[in-house]
Amino acid sequence: MIKTLIFDFGDVFINLDKPGAMQNALDVFKLETFEADMIKTNELYEVGKISTSEFIQFYKTKFPHVSEAVLIDAWNFIIKDFPNHRLDFIKNLAIQKEYKLILLSNTNNMHINFIKQNVSFYEEFKACFDVFYLSQEIQLRKPNTDIFEFVLSENNLKPKECLFIDDTKDNTDTAAIMGFKTWNIDETKEDVITLFETKKELF
Repeated sequence: MIKTLIFDFGDVFINLDKPGAMQNALDVFKLETFEADMIKTNELYEVGKISTSEFIQFYKTKFPHVSEAVLIDAWNFIIKDFPNHRLDFIKNLAIQKEYKLILLSNTNNMHINFIKQNVSFYEEFKACFDVFYLSQEIQLRKPNTDIFEFVLSENNLKPKECLFIDDTKDNTDTAAIMGFKTWNIDETKEDVITLFETKKELF
């Protein structure tokens, strides 16, 4: 029986434009593909191993022709709208208290600050969850097994009693191997608010 619902944030609640953000960044940097040191730096930033200033300095040194403002805009380009019906969905779940609600997101400092500034109901959304984990705060990231082990240990959970919802297949694959029930949501044609109608078999 499912007792805990664990949700990703991006493309589950807030809409993202991953392909658009990638292309925009490549255009800004005048590159064909992201280089290995950029990928590594992004991952370090996502788990809070380097600060925002260190992150920006890396890119300013690597691409001196790009201003700090343009760098920040390119980084936040990925974040789009947060539909109100998804807020209503999680608020209703919180009121019902039928499940423990956990958010587990690979989110860095600049992105969460941008969201706080642009999503008027962010604090209301956050308050719906029993626990709210951001990768940059816990210094762990999906799809590594240690982040799932951390969530299980911290909350005294059993994987088979958890349903994990994420748009990234690598993340749900890891969780499934560890014994979680999973929904690898396709954000292009599925919406988290249909969870109890379209995914009854998971419960």
